[in-house]
Amino acid sequence: MTPRLVLASSSPRRRDLLAQIGVTPDDIRSPDIDEEPRKGELPLPYAQRMASEKALAVARQDGEVILAGDTTVALGRRILPQASSEDDVAAFLRLLSGRRHRVHSAICVIDADGTQRIRCTTSQVRFKRLSGDEIAHYAAGGEGIGKAGGYAIQGRAAGLIDFLSGSHSGVVGLPLFETRALLKAAGIALG
Repeated sequence: MTPRLVLASSSPRRRDLLAQIGVTPDDIRSPDIDEEPRKGELPLPYAQRMASEKALAVARQDGEVILAGDTTVALGRRILPQASSEDDVAAFLRLLSGRRHRVHSAICVIDADGTQRIRCTTSQVRFKRLSGDEIAHYAAGGEGIGKAGGYAIQGRAAGLIDFLSGSHSGVVGLPLFETRALLKAAGIALG
């Protein structure tokens, strides 16, 4: 029997990314966890912990595979959380302007037998040097609100990024190569 796939995320971007590899979740369950970084926690371990905690936070029935992900934007050792306002977006873009930063995209799959596997990609991204007007215009558009680091690479921010090394889909929210491999190993039928 083919296991049922449960996506532990309310992110429409993750559903869209899964569709790119021919996968439609059988169910979507939104995890409710505390996403506050622990004191001194570094960005990569934080992303991995978040993906794992999200996967474990949703109930898994017999024959179900759980998929969860976390995308963490880091400037050095500093974790940039999801922007909650235009002011946050503008502040984050001022920090990121003209500088490289890392985006850690962790995924966790819990197989039907309860085995947990975690993979993570790390991508480097650099915004061009942004003018005050560019920052204000992007922030006012609202696209960066609710996004880690205050921007959406799949949207208008793509025109402001002059360097990317790594997984574009990972920066969007789900590294597809790694996700496909984990789902295949868990017995999920792939398109």
